[in-house]
Parts: sequence; C-alpha cells; structure tokens
Amino acid sequence: MSPRLSRVAAILMATTAGFAASAQDAVTIVLSEELENVEPCMASKSNIGRVILQNVSETLTELVPGSGLQPRLAESWEDMGGGTWRFHLRKDVTFSDGTAFDPGDVVFSLARNKSDKFVCEIGAKYYGGMELSAKVVGDSTIDITSDPAQPILPLLMSTLTVLPSEANPDAFVDLPVGTGPYTFDEYNRGENIKLSARDDYWGGAPTVKTATYVFRSESAVRAAMVAAGEADIAPNIALQDATDPATDYSYPNSETVYMRLDTQTAPLDDVRVRQALNLAVDKEAFVGTILAPGTLLATGMTPPSTIGYNHDLQPYPYDLEKAKALLEEARADGVPVDTEILVIGRLENFANVTETMEALTAMWQDAGFNVNLQMVETAEWNEYYSKPFVTGKGPIIVEAQHDNANGDPVFSMFFKYACDGAQSGVCDTKLDERIAAATAATGDQREGLWEDTFAYVFNDLVADVFLWHMVGFTRVNERLDFQPTIRTNSELQLSQIEFK
Repeated sequence: MSPRLSRVAAILMATTAGFAASAQDAVTIVLSEELENVEPCMASKSNIGRVILQNVSETLTELVPGSGLQPRLAESWEDMGGGTWRFHLRKDVTFSDGTAFDPGDVVFSLARNKSDKFVCEIGAKYYGGMELSAKVVGDSTIDITSDPAQPILPLLMSTLTVLPSEANPDAFVDLPVGTGPYTFDEYNRGENIKLSARDDYWGGAPTVKTATYVFRSESAVRAAMVAAGEADIAPNIALQDATDPATDYSYPNSETVYMRLDTQTAPLDDVRVRQALNLAVDKEAFVGTILAPGTLLATGMTPPSTIGYNHDLQPYPYDLEKAKALLEEARADGVPVDTEILVIGRLENFANVTETMEALTAMWQDAGFNVNLQMVETAEWNEYYSKPFVTGKGPIIVEAQHDNANGDPVFSMFFKYACDGAQSGVCDTKLDERIAAATAATGDQREGLWEDTFAYVFNDLVADVFLWHMVGFTRVNERLDFQPTIRTNSELQLSQIEFK
C-alpha cells in the first residue's frame, strides 16, 4: 500500500470508528467543511444550504432543473402591475414547532433579510439595489412589491427562506424552525448535525427518516467513507478520488471560481496590472490535472446556463511575456508593481483548492508579482470577502467560488459589482447604471443588456481574474436512488432521496 493510501486508511479508521451501519431509512452525509452558523437567511452559502435549504427552511417558489420555476410555499402567483406580484400561499402548513404558517411570516422573513441589525447573505446577495415590501391581503394571500419593478420577482422568491414571525428579528437563530420536511434536532460542533423527518409535513412523509451530517476535510477520506459503507453521500470530492463509475457522478455544478481584485488599492488600481494578472495564469493547465475534465474557462461571474451570458467573450490567453511587459510598462509610469499583494484562499472551498492556489500564485510570481498566499478557514476568509473589508493590509486578492444555479445574472451582479455590493471590489457608476438597466428589463432586451454588462466587466474594467466554471463530483452509496444535479453543490434535498 502506498504511503498516501496508508495515511487515508489510518484516518478513515480513526474518524469512522463508532459509526453504525446505516439503517434502511437513515442516511449519513459527509461534508468537507463545517457550518459557521445554521441561520436560514445565510443558506445561499453552499455549506449552509446543503443542510438547511428546502430540508428545514422552504422558499415560496423553487427552481427545479429541467422543469423551471415551480410552486413551494406559494401555490400560484400573478403580476398585479406596478412592480407588485400577488402570491397565493398554501393553506394548512405548519412550522416544525407546531405554529401555523401564514402571510405574516413571509412579511417578517422578507423584512428580516434586509435588517440593519445584522447581515443576511440572501438579502445582501439577491435583493441589493431594490426595495422589497410585503402586504397581507388575505388569510393566504400576500402582495410583494419591488422598487424598481422586478420582472422576475417570482424567481427571486425562490431564494427567500421563510421563518416564523416569532423568530429573533435582530440576530441569527441557533436552532432553525421551518416549514420543511425535516426538523433541525442538534448540532454538535466538531462532530455532527442531525435532522429527522416530520410526520406532519404538508408535502407528505419523506422516505429518509433521519440524516446525520459529519465533517471530514480530506476528499480521499470522504470518498473512502462511502466506499466502506460508513457514509451515503460525499459531495465535492476531488478528481483523483472519483474513481468508481458505479458510485461517482460528475455534473456542471453552477460554480464559478474567480479571484476578486481590490481595484481601489495600488498596484491593483491600474488596469495594466489587472490585465497582467489574467495573462499570467495558464488556466488550461489545471483542467484534467487537478481540476476535472470538462471544466470550462470562465469569462464572467455566472455559468453559461444563465441568460445573458456573453458567449462571444474569449478567455485571456496564457501569455507570460505580455504579462511581464505590462508590468514593466506600469512600473515605468510610477505604479508600485513591487508592492506585496496578499492573496487569500479559502480552505476546503472546492476539491484541490490549496494545490490550485499554490500553482496559481507560482504563475504570478513567474510573471514578476510579489504575492503572499494565505489559506484560511471560512470565518476568517469572510472578513476579506464581505464588507466591511479588512483594512490596513495593503492590496488584497481573494479567491472565491460563486454559485448561481438560478438562471439569471440578477442573482450575482449587484452584490459582486455594484458600488454598494456586499462583495464588490469595484465602484464604477457606469457599471451601476448597466446593472440597474439589465435588472429592470425583460425578454430579449434583458438578455442583451446583461451580455453588454458582462463585456464591460471583462474588457473595460478587467474587474477580476475569471478562472473556471466548475465540474463537481459526488460519491453516492449504491443503496441509494439519488442522482446529483447542478443544484447539488448548493442544496441537497433529503426528500429527493430514495432507497433501492
């Protein structure tokens, strides 16, 4: 046995000791990273969404791959004009604590997502640049109004996780209560999370009765746990561990890996430096080696499946000499290109992320950049990634992976690029205007405006270093009847799992 396999076997034996064989109606899911919190309004973060979204907390609508927008807590909806949409809610729905679901819970949840007491990522991500208000108009009817008008408001409501109005309005919850098919039973930090099926769920009892989530950072360990029958599903395993065609599924996972640039701080405030950063990366060299075959080179923040994705844009070619020349040109004009640039990577963000970041920063060093790579845990990484940003550390580049499985750039562009965007490294009034115009448009005009906006970000601003649209691998125990989809990286609905 090789040293690497010996080490994996030793870790597997140590970390899975005590796991009983899974019961017929129970599943164990092994995740790559722990959840920093279990707050439903943070479920747009993939590590939280895999546990909470549609399992514990449900949304008004749901975007289903292959089927489009479907009812969830809302049975139907209609455009009332003037930016207002009327939603007809399901009756006889209860939360897991036994309280009845009603329109007031939607009003509360929407307001809480935009609270000034704390930052809800769903509100910051998806509702930026607009004002949303809700009004109860009947026992099971609610009007939601957006200003400016949002023609895709029903799609936006596929992101609104609904909490009972009795929840804390001013802080994250520690024990989420939702209308979903499962109750959140316990979170033993460093060990596991446990959910159990509800007998009184409005949609019927799911086949999986209990679910246990455990955390193992090494991809090889997670894959081996499924192979050994100690776990049932291991999302986000690495290319080198996806070796069994009977259990390993690959799929485009709606994630875009990119490097967010601090365009306000020298030398990153010079467009030639940003161009050089793009030209110095041999993106194709990663594909099929440490990243999966089929990984696509990116030119924008959203995957090609979104409307308005600009297919005419071509990725920056790998041109080390041109990158060096641009740096020298900037240096001659007084740009401090020798300044140390802090590069922040997120541990376990995706399979082989550390190896990817080490190779990428080595390429930048070859081009003449003075870069200092630091790989950090999620909580520390978020201090660099979301506003208010860390200050006093000079120019910063942040590695990130952004998920957009919702089909429209509105779920990405404001909070990534607007001046007031929660994760924006740029501030450009022309770009703000473009985002606002595309967000308000419909049909072919909407698609065209988004295409132009993507081109402006890529060609004119050179706002980021776009890298790849990712391919995911998930290992699934052969006893399960479950096939991962483009949404598996951001949500994993237990009610969709059956047993063979």
